[in-house]
Amino acid sequence: MPRESLAAKTARTKAIVAGLRKAYPDAHCELNYTNPLELLVATILSAQATDKQVNLVTPDLFKKYRSAADFAGAGLPELEKSIQRLGFFRNKARSIQSCCRDIRDKHGGEVPRTMEALTELAGVGRKTANVVLGNAFGINEGIVVDTHVMRLSQRLGLTAQTDPVKIESDLVKLVPRDIWTLFSHLLIWHGRRRCYARNPDCVNCEVLELCPTGQKRLRGEGAKAK
Repeated sequence: MPRESLAAKTARTKAIVAGLRKAYPDAHCELNYTNPLELLVATILSAQATDKQVNLVTPDLFKKYRSAADFAGAGLPELEKSIQRLGFFRNKARSIQSCCRDIRDKHGGEVPRTMEALTELAGVGRKTANVVLGNAFGINEGIVVDTHVMRLSQRLGLTAQTDPVKIESDLVKLVPRDIWTLFSHLLIWHGRRRCYARNPDCVNCEVLELCPTGQKRLRGEGAKAK
């Protein structure tokens, strides 16, 4: 089978986006937040947890801690107790507190709005920074690559990479910059609602005709999608 050219892959990606936008016209970040700090904290909490689990914790958390200074000055045991229903809550509490101390001490209590400044915060990587920039500030600096985006971009044949940074590098060449944030939401929504990690619902997939993995799976060339 001939290798797909960049032009052909770009055109196919455009069609995938159109199909997913039709299927999920309201696709958005499913973490609940009202300001950039809340989104930053919620994103840190979402590591190895579902958005639904995080959204059960954050209402009381954000009532108790309303600013970076509040998180920075909190007693660590008290902060841990507030998020203990989430996995790795001790590590997350330390990350949130360290991050908020940086925001308080280096940024006047305001969440910075550049990739460089965000990734210099304690415990903040590129994925978290992309979430905050794209959703809190409307800045398309990159594409969020979480487990759903990784899985779907591979299944859809948009990348053969396994490293999130390399996957992002491939995707930004295929997707127009003005929809980088939306593109992540579309793949995440599809991953949660159709293209499951186990037993993806290929038969009812809205973009099956554009998905090489799904087509192989239904032809019986692979009992399970990768």
